Amino acid sequence: MRVVGELRLREFTSVYSDAKSRIETWLSETKEANWARPQDIKRSYSSASFLADRVVIFNIKGNKYRLETKVSYKLGEVEILWVGTHKDYMKRNKQLRR
Repeated sequence: MRVVGELRLREFTSVYSDAKSRIETWLSETKEANWARPQDIKRSYSSASFLADRVVIFNIKGNKYRLETKVSYKLGEVEILWVGTHKDYMKRNKQLRR
């Protein structure tokens, strides 16, 4: 898969260095992957959450951090939409639901 928005991940790990190795692993695995449908992601990331409009949420370091992506299965592309702490994710989603 082609990953778009890697800079967001690099900026995030410069602040949250404890997430760096897990983010790098996710990035490497994702670049090697060939996801044609959500089930392909679930095989490797059983805790991934699937939302409307091809948005997929990955838990990083257990549930400490969240990585929000948009997957284009036909194009073989994963776009990084947002990455942050679980707490910030909950705040963000609370605001989005208003």
